[in-house]
This record gives sequence, structure tokens and C-alpha cells, in this order.
Amino acid sequence: MEADGTALRGVDYSRIFTQAIDRLHVEGRYRVFIDILRNKGAFPNARCFAGHNGPKPITVWCSNDYLAMGQHPAVIAAMEEALHDVGAGSGGTRNIGGNTHYHVDLEGELADLHGKQGALLFTSGYVSNEATLATLAKILPGCIIFSDELNHASMIAGIRNSGCEKHVFRHNDVAHLEELLASVDPTVPKLIAFESVYSMDGDIAPIAEICDLADKYSALTYLDEVHAVGMYGERGGGVSERDGVAHRLTIIEGTLGKAFGVMGGYITADQTIVDVIRSYAPGFIFTTSLSPVLVAGALASVRHLKASSVERDGQQAAAKMLKAMMAEAGLPVMNSTTHIVPLMVGDPVKAKKISDILLAEYGVYVQPINYPTVPRGTERLRFTPGPAHDEAMMRELTGALVEIWSRLELRKAA
Repeated sequence: MEADGTALRGVDYSRIFTQAIDRLHVEGRYRVFIDILRNKGAFPNARCFAGHNGPKPITVWCSNDYLAMGQHPAVIAAMEEALHDVGAGSGGTRNIGGNTHYHVDLEGELADLHGKQGALLFTSGYVSNEATLATLAKILPGCIIFSDELNHASMIAGIRNSGCEKHVFRHNDVAHLEELLASVDPTVPKLIAFESVYSMDGDIAPIAEICDLADKYSALTYLDEVHAVGMYGERGGGVSERDGVAHRLTIIEGTLGKAFGVMGGYITADQTIVDVIRSYAPGFIFTTSLSPVLVAGALASVRHLKASSVERDGQQAAAKMLKAMMAEAGLPVMNSTTHIVPLMVGDPVKAKKISDILLAEYGVYVQPINYPTVPRGTERLRFTPGPAHDEAMMRELTGALVEIWSRLELRKAA
């Protein structure tokens, strides 16, 4: 009771939660999950359940299954075989019942892919980044991490959870990185964390130059290749393979859920570092291992893309064609040197409106990308054309975008 005899009022939890969601609606940042099913073997064709008249056919333009390997016959057959051989789940953590021969085989293939001694599987790319970065910095006494300002949220979370000192360098700015490296005690452990392909802008890190600085200042390197594995290099080892610098990197991290078309994350490094993460990272130790069915599919995908460049070549050709079409049409396509095709909008409400019109009127599915994924004022649509997106689809898409830009009186490219 309060002094005046009135009862203390409880906390209105519902109001707090409702206000948090309302803020997202006001800012145009509320995320809507589109209810779709992909058509097996016919990607990028899918069906959407957004209305009340049953499924509507759509074309998917924003999938991270860049090479449609999630639909590849060899991947599906491997998963079906594993399902009928060992069942659905792994049955436990890697230490207690969940370490199958599929996991061992896949880690061997991934280590070989990146030219490293060992590899370690995680349940997602997010977990592999968060768990590895947090654990590494805790193991290294007094470690300082140098992080690119556009690093993924999972890398930022890992660095934050490590509790170590950090310095953020301007995006892809090796001069700024060197300034920061030179400013700290040369005797303390240092780790440089960065990505190869930055998925929202579609640009590439100067990997060799960063490795030069790592050598000069005695730093370890951690490269996130999630948007590049399977996509670049003679065997799909990523930009580091393409550029011949994989051997210079301490740790290469990747995903099985994008170009490889299935699910999971991993790191590759020398065997001692892999053993340290395996032995100390809570995000690895205390979670059920990936289903062997998923691992079998990823294993088939990795092996296929090591031997086949058809999918990579087709994807690069598709991205080049779509960029050219959009630029010719006067659309504000961003300057990307990779397979990512970002179209700048600069306003969250307008980006959502364009996305809604494309889906409702044109059967085109592309999600708006808003803060915090990208900085405020740089909201965009992010297209990921793949080898199965043909020229007719691209012309239809470009025509739809031109019509919507005119209808909404949006600014064209400069």
C-alpha cells in the first residue's frame, strides 16, 4: 500500500509491448512474412497464400538460395536417402548421440573446400559467427577485435558477447584499419573480422590488403564468406578462393543455407582452433546438432558445386543482365560488383508500397530491406537473380518497376 492507502498499480506489460510494435508501424519498419510455398524443381516459381482465393502463382526474386540448389535433384535424392536410412533427427548434441557420419563427412568436405585442416558445423551461419567470435576473444587474453562497420548482426553480437575491446573501421577502408591497428599495444592479441561479399550493397572486401595488415601487425583474420561460398572460385570456395588468398586467412566462416541451398553454418581453420571452438563455445556444445537429413543434402550440394561451374556462370550472367536492364530503364540500381542487385528507394514506407504492388498486381515477390538491416534513408529492394531467372522474367520485372516508379512519382536514377 502507498502512504495514502491506495494500492500499488501493476506494470501494464501489454501496453509496453503494443507500443513497441506500434512504433515499427509508424516508422514503416514492421516486417510482414509472406506466406509462400516453392514449387519443387521449378524455382523461382512459387505460390503465395496472401489472399483468400487459394494460392496465387508468383516469381521469387529475393531468395538467398542463389543457385537453386535447394531444388537440385541430387540434393533432394540425398536427403530422401538419409531420411530412409537414419530417420529424421540427430538425437542429441554432437557430444551426446548427435555426431553422425554425415556430419563428419561434411566437415571434411568443407575443410577441403577452403584448404584448411578442419571444419566445424553449426545450426546456422548466425550461430557460427556469434559462437566463434565470442569464444575466440575470451580465449585470447586481452584480445582486441577490429570490425568492419557493415559487418552482419551475428558478427556484432559475437564481438559484443566476447566482452573484449573493439574498434570499428570504416567500411572496406584499409587506411583507417591500419590507423586503428597502429594505435593499440603491439603485444596484445588482435583479430580482424570482416566479410567478403556485403549482401546489402553487393561490394567486396579488399581481402589481400587486409591480410597484409594482419601480417604487419600480427593479427588473426576472420572472414565471413556466407554470401560467397558456392558462388565464387573454381570450386565454390568463395572470394578468398577466387582471389587466391584463402591460405592467408586464419578462419573462414560460411553457410549451408544460401548458395548450397539447405541449412546450417560452419567455420574452417587449423585443427587446433577448430578444437578450441568445439570444446569451449556454448553455442556449439549445448545445442542439438543438425538433422542428418539436412547434412546429407548439404554434403551433396557442396560436392556438386565443387565440380560444376554451370550454376555459378548462369547466376553471374543473370545478375549482369538484370543490372543492365534496370540501368537502361533509368531505375536507381546501385553499383554492385557481385550477384546482388540492390535498387535504392530511400524510404521505408515507399519500399514496402512497391513490394506490396509487385506482389499483388504483378506476382513478383521481393522483400523491402529496412533499418536496422540497412541504415535509415537507404531502404531498398534487393534482387537476387539466379540461373533459372530467364530474360523474359527480367523484362517483365523491369517493366513492372518502371510502371510503379511512374505511378508513385519516385525519383529515377541520376
